[in-house]
Amino acid sequence: MLDFLLYMIAGVFVGLTSGLFGLGGGVVMVPAMLPIFAAQGMSEDVAMHVAVGSSLATIVFTGISSAHAHWRLGNLVISVLPWLVLGLVLGALTGSQVAAALSGEALKIIFGVFLLLFSLRMFFGVQPESARGMPAPFIVSVVGFLIGCLSSLVGIGGGTMVVPFLLWTGVAMRQAVGTSAAAGVFIAVAGSVGFMLAGTGDDQLPAYSTGYIYWPAVFGVAVASVFLAPIGARLASRLPSRLLKQGFAIFLALVGLRLLFS
Repeated sequence: MLDFLLYMIAGVFVGLTSGLFGLGGGVVMVPAMLPIFAAQGMSEDVAMHVAVGSSLATIVFTGISSAHAHWRLGNLVISVLPWLVLGLVLGALTGSQVAAALSGEALKIIFGVFLLLFSLRMFFGVQPESARGMPAPFIVSVVGFLIGCLSSLVGIGGGTMVVPFLLWTGVAMRQAVGTSAAAGVFIAVAGSVGFMLAGTGDDQLPAYSTGYIYWPAVFGVAVASVFLAPIGARLASRLPSRLLKQGFAIFLALVGLRLLFS
């Protein structure tokens, strides 16, 4: 019961940051889960895989409502979505198998480097300049594959990469965010399936796990984050956005450094 309460507390932070900054919960959930798993006696090698896999499973639950809302608002670029999703799904499945083949320490280093790079982009507010238009479907799928692979490796919904790519192709911000929200659900589903399959038969996994998906953590975080995300969104409209983002970027950089050097 105490563990489930800790997962819900982590879900509070996931939901608030998701609403405040428009982020998927992976950048917060993965590092938040690691000390809880360690306190449970989970080995470091397994803990990192379970944190990433469980993060993806959580995004399935939290991302569907967001994607549905954007669909109703007409914010999806339907013409590009099938080609993007094809690459994302294949990439997410591939990324989960690559993650399973890596040690927990290697996966932690990859996640730490990703956090540092992402924090720099967030701190400086870098956005790509718009290109002339959407590239050929094959190129879209290749880009989707690369995004899906990395997203699955670090347990995120891919919005930090899908949105900049769509902006670069000339898609408006609102449609880029909406299309990214829908794409993130496909990444999360494919990545979750991949982590379930990859962890099957690992005798170090705790009870109530399906492969590398640990369901108490998934449901604890999902329940709390669903309620807190709207509060974060309301706060975002009242607080100084740039200062908030820079402060959070510094926090993510510190988390990334801790993961790299712990």
